[in-house]
Amino acid sequence: MKAKLVVFPIRGRSWCFSRSIDQATSQSASVNVPSTVTDLWKKISSDSKPINANAELLVDFISNKMNNAWMGLENAPEGTLKNKIHGLGLRLLARVKPSEIFLKSISKEVTNVQVTYPSSLNARLVRRRLRHTAMRGAIIHRKYLYGSVSLLPLTSALTVLPLPNVPFFWVLFRTYSHWRALQGSEKLVQLLSHELQAQNSKTSNGNESVNQHDDSEHGINNSQVSICVLQPSKELEKLTRHGAENGGLSECAISKICKTFHLNKIEVLKYRDSL
Repeated sequence: MKAKLVVFPIRGRSWCFSRSIDQATSQSASVNVPSTVTDLWKKISSDSKPINANAELLVDFISNKMNNAWMGLENAPEGTLKNKIHGLGLRLLARVKPSEIFLKSISKEVTNVQVTYPSSLNARLVRRRLRHTAMRGAIIHRKYLYGSVSLLPLTSALTVLPLPNVPFFWVLFRTYSHWRALQGSEKLVQLLSHELQAQNSKTSNGNESVNQHDDSEHGINNSQVSICVLQPSKELEKLTRHGAENGGLSECAISKICKTFHLNKIEVLKYRDSL
């Protein structure tokens, strides 16, 4: 599965990393998740899969149930306890860093990535910044994953209270979120490192001409299957250049970029507003 990534400076030296929205992929992934405990047990017991695959299936099942419960809170009447819990959840979610959301979007099914960036940027710099983000994310989310797991037993003790155990579900969500971000970080590092090793191998063997080497620097690969394609965009360059104001991009320019490259505007704005 191909993941289309968009990279561009959003304020000063800070860059935005986002993945294009693919509705078909998200819908097909949700269909494979069992809807009931009975279906989950049948799928785990019938398929001769390794323990890691069954564990991921269980996590996806729990995540799907949490998403359904969240949608129930969202549709709760105004002024009710469920509506207030939903408002609290929105305030907590607003604190989640956009880089975490980006890394979570790189699932284990991704086999290659297409990186679109302004044509004025250097391809090596784009790859280096993208790899740095993935490696830094792996370190951070591994640390926070262990911390969230250690808090689960403490917050689960609050179930004896008559009120909804919001701390437990929040810590459970953060555990799942950090785990997904860690997986996405490791997957992205793997893809970028594999592509870099392949290019270094071609260069050292002298099998590529000077022109082909220049093309590879701009993300052009003559092989049928390329793991990481760096694609400069004149259109993205034009939008970022004309939309710059006070050292950053205006909201109007961000809206145009999101509409053109199918990005989530709320997530992109987080990069600008979190600085």
